[in-house]
Formats: sequence, C-alpha cells, structure tokens
Amino acid sequence: MKTVVIGSGAWGTALAICLCKNGHDVTVWTFEKDLIPEMETTRRNPRLPNAVLPEGLKISGDYACAKGAKLVVIASPSVPLRSVSRGVAPYIDSDAVVVSVTKGLEQETYLRMSQVVAQETGRDVVVLCGPSHAEEVAIDVPTGLLAASTDQKKAEFVQDAFMSDTLRVYTSADPVGAELGAALKNVIALCAGITDGLGFGDNTKAMLMTRGLTEIARLGVAMGARKETFTGLTGVGDLIVTCTSMHSRNRRAGILIGKGEDVQTAMKEVGAVVEGYYAAKSAYELGRKMHIDMPITEAAYKVLYEGADARQAVQQLLTRQRKSESENPGWL
Repeated sequence: MKTVVIGSGAWGTALAICLCKNGHDVTVWTFEKDLIPEMETTRRNPRLPNAVLPEGLKISGDYACAKGAKLVVIASPSVPLRSVSRGVAPYIDSDAVVVSVTKGLEQETYLRMSQVVAQETGRDVVVLCGPSHAEEVAIDVPTGLLAASTDQKKAEFVQDAFMSDTLRVYTSADPVGAELGAALKNVIALCAGITDGLGFGDNTKAMLMTRGLTEIARLGVAMGARKETFTGLTGVGDLIVTCTSMHSRNRRAGILIGKGEDVQTAMKEVGAVVEGYYAAKSAYELGRKMHIDMPITEAAYKVLYEGADARQAVQQLLTRQRKSESENPGWL
C-alpha cells in the first residue's frame, strides 16, 4: 500500500520504518530539504541516529509525494501542524485515510491535533498514540499503541497497517480521551522531571503521576471523553513511559528546570520540541475556561510562564486544603 508520512522527526521516522518493514511503499516528507541527500546516502536521520532507514524508504521535500497514497500519516510538531496540514491537503486523495500522531493542544483554540488536521484537510482523522519512544519503536522494541476513531473501519484500517510482531495496535472509539491523555501527560512529565531535578524521590513521583492523571481525566470527561480511556494505553501507559524515562524530552527539560536552569535555556539544551511546555499553557487556560480544578497543571503553568519557584510550587501543592482522594468516597 502506498503510504506517506508527513514529518521527518524522530516519531515520524520511526513510524515510517515500521510501515516499511510491514511491506508498504513508504515516503517520508521532510521540511528540512537540505538533509535529504545526507539521509539518502547514509540511511540515517539525525533526529533518530540509532535507527537505519530501510533501503525502500523514500524521502521527499515535495507535498505532492502524498498523491496516490492510501494512508497519510501527519507527524508534524504541534506548532507548525496547521500550516503543514494545509500544505499537504490538496494532494491527499479522496479515498485516503488520514492519521494524526502529533500530541498536544493548539494554542489559543485549544483544539486537539486531530481537529486541527481535520479542519485543514476536510477529512475525518484517526488518532494514533500510546506509550512509545521513537528510539525504541524504530529498533523493534515491543510496543503497544491505540488507533482511535469514531469510525470503526478506519480505526481497524490503521490497526492493520501498523500491526507487526513487535508493534501491537488496539482500537478505540474515543479519540477525545486518547488525544487528551497523550497531550496532557507531557505536562505531568515536565513536572516529574522538575521533582527529579529538585532531588525528590519515587514517592513524590508516584503521587504526582497519580494525581496528575486524576486531573487529566477530570478535564477529559468534561470534554466528552470516556473515563476508562485514561486507565489505558494513552492514559496510565503514556504517563508511565513519559514520566520515568530519560528518552522523554519533557522529563529531561523538567530535570534541568528543577536544577535551577531557566525554562528557555532548559528547552534549548534538550535540543528538540518540548511539547509539554506548550500543552501546559493550553491546558491551564482550558481548565480555567471550563472551571475544572487542575492544581498540578496550574502549578506547572506558573513555573513555566510566570517564573514561579519550583520548590515553592511543590510546597503549595502539598499544603492545599485537605480532601478525600475520591470525589465520591462512599461514606454516605
């Protein structure tokens, strides 16, 4: 099957490698046209240096490479996603299935990434996400993902395209929950890194992850997601992998901030897009707009955007008014 991956970052490249190994005819579109000769010659992508690009994998800097593709995977970072989607839209065939693999919320509109892609392409969009580091997926480390769509046939089409003996793909009818879990866990991962940088321990991180998931689910349900989605791959699973691994750019940036570096310096040192930084602003504003209690997200926003002291932010979270863990503790 002819397939195109729009975006040559680490994640887009890893997925393109998977699709190639599954026997598909795959082209990767890249914004960095000057890197094409190097990638074609070395069969390496600087964004994913430990992975070898299959000989059959083609690289293009022309959106027209999407013509005739039955599967179009949009793998742009969140900030340029709208312009990239607009650029490729005229070349997407009417019968192609479009997939969004970007995690985040658009600034100002608070739209999920699949909604941005849908607006620009005029298509129903399948969401593909889950607990997955590109560095591991590209070298066949066993991984589980979720293909989420309100259209069962399209979700199963994407499932079949990506499934292999090392990549297991489940389906879901809840793209809202899948995307919100995938996007907002980056905020919690940044916070987890900050607690690491401050020198706190596993107890702190366990509390942060658990309560962070609670507020993600709280917002998600208010936006129409199913609560059980947040106990799955794109909720608990994605949170675990992003908060605990040094592959995580969000966690690495958080560690630097916790150690005292300013936010912008920390993100530059990581050397790649730290999606949690952008998601924190959108999630904070969205939570306030919808009157959803999100204390960890609020603390993250204040540290990242208002220069609040990270250690004091943790102390303020710990000394909030006492409460039951559950909104319905079951005593009545």
